[in-house]
Amino acid sequence: MADKQLIDKSAKIYVAGHRGLVGSAIMANLRARGFENVIGRTHAELDLLDPVATEEFFRHERPDAVVLAAAHVGGIMANSRDRADFIYQNLQIQQNVIGAAYRNGCRRLLFLGSTCIYPREAPQPIPEDALLTSPLEYTNEPYAIAKIAGLKMCEAFNMQYGTDYVAVMPTNLYGPNDNFHLEDSHVLPAMIRKLHLSKLLGHKDMEAVRADLRRRPVSGVDADTSSDDEIERRLADFGIYPGRVLLWGSGRPLREFLWSEDMADACVHVLLNVSFADIGADLKAAGLPVRNTHINIGTGRELSIAELAALIADATAFDGTIEWDASKPDGTMRKLCSVDRLHSLGWTHSVELPDGIKRLYDWYLSSI
Repeated sequence: MADKQLIDKSAKIYVAGHRGLVGSAIMANLRARGFENVIGRTHAELDLLDPVATEEFFRHERPDAVVLAAAHVGGIMANSRDRADFIYQNLQIQQNVIGAAYRNGCRRLLFLGSTCIYPREAPQPIPEDALLTSPLEYTNEPYAIAKIAGLKMCEAFNMQYGTDYVAVMPTNLYGPNDNFHLEDSHVLPAMIRKLHLSKLLGHKDMEAVRADLRRRPVSGVDADTSSDDEIERRLADFGIYPGRVLLWGSGRPLREFLWSEDMADACVHVLLNVSFADIGADLKAAGLPVRNTHINIGTGRELSIAELAALIADATAFDGTIEWDASKPDGTMRKLCSVDRLHSLGWTHSVELPDGIKRLYDWYLSSI
């Protein structure tokens, strides 16, 4: 697809969630393309859960375009434990930002969701029109419902008010600025940290373990004052032992992973080149109703969680053993995206998973 450049270089673009894994990569990509008027606000500067503050920000800044990457996110443990937070906070952020964008004349908006929106038993690879065809995966149902509401809000605003708000659904992401918190992170960064700490414990390198805990604290221990035994006991709560790691589930579920900087490039490509009218016209030409106009963003490739663990063990030089706790939930057994729509719009990924894992581990080590 030839560049239409729906947004010119002088446009003011607000990236909500600009410090996170997703938002930081999108902001960097926009700036690398020559967009200099890209703005962000920290949570301390702007609480997107606050409708009055959000409205005042939009009224004052009047952005030409918005990238809505701010969200309350987490892994399977957090989704299972904090169900109210996942639905309430995400609905509130979306309601505030999309509503304020419309009321203040923002002509372009990119909404970021997740492939968690799809049914647990969706056909594989999952096409966009599989949405709402059967029940969701129970563990992340609140988060999924919030994201479905967001993409449907964009669709509805476009159809009623003539806005140009496009929703993208990235697959599992990983990359620089990832979250490595042992309780709340997603599977890939969590595995990297667990194998890294287990390797250090196995080599009795407690100074390196303490340095890791100083950079990324773990509740219940103090990197400077807790004893070695206290640190080991606390890490064992997360399945981390000297030279041995116990991971959640069976290791059998299949997952797709996308490097965050690839995801950012895809998002910016869509923001600059793809309008709601483009997707609607394609659906009408196929004799279909204008619905499910969101775009999957992924690689179209998958591997098992056990295979992922083996790749991470290789990248981290982990020389211990990996075990599986099958009493813990697996989540959806398979959720590979169809990327046919994305490819038809002119974008494909470039970073393959083994290389991406090595890059992320190097980034992790450099950030301790």
